[in-house]
Amino acid sequence: MKVKVIDESHEKDLESSINEFIVDKDIIDIKFSCSASVFSEEQIYCFSALIMYKDKKE
Repeated sequence: MKVKVIDESHEKDLESSINEFIVDKDIIDIKFSCSASVFSEEQIYCFSALIMYKDKKE
C-alpha cells in the first residue's frame, strides 16, 4: 500500500487532481479534509485528500 497527499485551494481543483491521479491506481480509501483561516481580511481555504492506493501493476 502507498499513500498520496493532495492539497488545493479550491474544491474543484482538488477534484481534478484526484481524478487525474487515480486513473491507473487501485484505490483502497480516500480521506478528505477542509480547513479555513483568515489572513488580514482574506479567507484562505485548504482542501486536501489522503489517498491510499496500490499500483495496478503490483
